[in-house]
Amino acid sequence: MTALIADPICKQHHTGRGHPERPERFDAALGALEGLNLLRLPARFANEDELALCHSRRYVRTAEREVHDGHGELSTGDTVISARSFDAACVAAGAVMNAVDCVVSGEATNAFCLNRPPGHHATPDRGMGFCLFNNIAVGARYAQKKHGIGPVLIADWDVHHGNGTQDIFYDDGSVFFFSTHQYPWYPGTGAAEETGYGKGEGWTLNCPFPAGSGRQEILGAFEEKLLPALEKVKPELVMISAGFDSRQDDPLGDFLLTDGDFADLTRVLLEIADKYAGGRVVSALEGGYNLPGLAAAVRAHVEALGRA
Repeated sequence: MTALIADPICKQHHTGRGHPERPERFDAALGALEGLNLLRLPARFANEDELALCHSRRYVRTAEREVHDGHGELSTGDTVISARSFDAACVAAGAVMNAVDCVVSGEATNAFCLNRPPGHHATPDRGMGFCLFNNIAVGARYAQKKHGIGPVLIADWDVHHGNGTQDIFYDDGSVFFFSTHQYPWYPGTGAAEETGYGKGEGWTLNCPFPAGSGRQEILGAFEEKLLPALEKVKPELVMISAGFDSRQDDPLGDFLLTDGDFADLTRVLLEIADKYAGGRVVSALEGGYNLPGLAAAVRAHVEALGRA
């Protein structure tokens, strides 16, 4: 059974006319999942202590204050905000934590969180790139703290590098971060030489590719680079930053992945989870801005999760 968490409060994060990260993304993705046999789970609000697993309390309070004071954009970066943005972001992080509870307890084998705002650009002290809080990172830390999960894999196939996730775990040594992304591209990070430092040396694996890359490069990196690296890591939980702006025809990227490619990437991660993590997978939506393309790719991804 695959669980789905999709709270409509996410639609209350308004970004303004013409913004690519818009509420219609939620409806397009959710509509694409109609007819699938999914376990619907509620979301919840992440509290400050939980957000502080990955973010400074100063930043959390700054974000809350700026939303409530009516700012149009976070002072920390290029993230549009509106009256309910803080609530939506707290629910997005809380959804991933509820998904972790679900798969660790065995209530479902895996879970997909249909979140917005996305999260993988949010650093410990900065919201940027459409992101307020790093949903997938908070979920990983929560899994370790509450459930005693050991090493965690976060795989990120968004067309943009997940600089925030990398920053949070760069010197950690308990969360392995793997990213395929267009390079050079926003936010300018993710060179192959960025591999972690201190206890985290070797726990970051970046696979940057030029515009026009597709199945051969990206699926090849998952099969030829990620799989061997995990022989030492042996993750006890697999988490996915599922960004579908790496799909062909997305307005914010130049990759060429198809819906079938996303299904195959999902299957690789399910195989990893079966080998090391008791099948446990938690996936959270990141990018994807062509509405029909987003819908089709999300459907392919969740259908593949359901075949676990």
